Amino acid sequence: MLKRTLVCLDNSDWSVAASDAALALVSAFGGEVYGCHVYAARLHDARFRSMEGALPPQYQNEAALRHQRQIHDSLITKGLQVISDSYTSVFLARAEVAGIRACAVSREGRNYEELLKEVSENAYDFVVMGAYGLGLEQGQVSAGRIGSVCERLVRRSPADCLIIKDTRPLFKKDSIFAAAIDGSPQSYAALRAAVRIARPFDCRIHAVAAYDPFYHVRAFRSLAGVLSEEAGRLFRFKEQERLHEEVIDKGLAKVYKDHLDTAVEIGKEAGVEVRPVLLAGKPIDEIVKYAASTRVALLAAGRRGLHSTDSPLDASLGIGATAENCLREAQCNILLTTGAYQPQSRSMSCALQWDDEALSMLERIPSFAQGVAKKMIEDRAAEAGIERITPEFMRRVRSEMGGGHDI
Repeated sequence: MLKRTLVCLDNSDWSVAASDAALALVSAFGGEVYGCHVYAARLHDARFRSMEGALPPQYQNEAALRHQRQIHDSLITKGLQVISDSYTSVFLARAEVAGIRACAVSREGRNYEELLKEVSENAYDFVVMGAYGLGLEQGQVSAGRIGSVCERLVRRSPADCLIIKDTRPLFKKDSIFAAAIDGSPQSYAALRAAVRIARPFDCRIHAVAAYDPFYHVRAFRSLAGVLSEEAGRLFRFKEQERLHEEVIDKGLAKVYKDHLDTAVEIGKEAGVEVRPVLLAGKPIDEIVKYAASTRVALLAAGRRGLHSTDSPLDASLGIGATAENCLREAQCNILLTTGAYQPQSRSMSCALQWDDEALSMLERIPSFAQGVAKKMIEDRAAEAGIERITPEFMRRVRSEMGGGHDI
């Protein structure tokens, strides 16, 4: 599974925990492991020059300044190299104790830039780092805060990233690893990664899906206060509200339950039991609350999810909103994955045929809701043993749901 793993080092509590996690993974899966520290000698040189104006008068002549610069440059450059070597040597010693052959990398420059170059230039497939660095101590972390190096590297990294937020040992028997599922190939890839990582350590796997059945209620309540009578007729306000109540909101639960059923099947294929968890509410809030209440040790998510697109602007964001909010708000360790996995459909929908008129009726539904409505109709057809969906069948489904009009 792992070919080249990079551990980001700065000797903070989170960096030490990241080293332990990386060595445990490499011990279980093999592959090469590198510990990397970045030091910024040129930054110190620039800061020293900016402070020269505040030196005492006897140091203000050019000869004295040149002498001070030479001494400072020599001490700082050599000193920072010694510090960097010390950090990496500690990592190498820990690896040796674990019986793992590791390598050390030191780079000079801006920390996140050099780490990103190291990842990109050397084809690492896995990065392990602390969420925070030496700028913080245990107990100083405020809600929603993430280290700047972590945020910048994770957003741009081409490799999977394991971010350590909890410095306690990660890989313990019966620890809970959760994967956030939204039905996207990226979320299923995150689940598979969590399953693979969990197996050697006998950790438990939960698949967590959250949907918001309350959003449309709030949206229509808001619209009711601003739409004029004419605008309401053009928008077909009452019909839209009924459609959301009868089809979309009820259908969302079934859609997400189906996503979880797929997650369970993915676990079975890997020989691992996956516990499905369906939550109702704003997804990020429910996922974070679940992780806290269940004491999840690791939360896995795809870097981007169901609503991502291939547009350059969307791709430039690096990670999606749910992934970013999990990274910021969840107090457990985070795994953000880059891959995609599309499981085979378990439903009969691929064998169903649609009449042209039935498809035309489906297209009357707002585009963002067509997928939910289509799946609900196809599920009803599969339950009834129907192989072709006709307008009459669609009207029957609508009637059974309490609607008085065509879809």
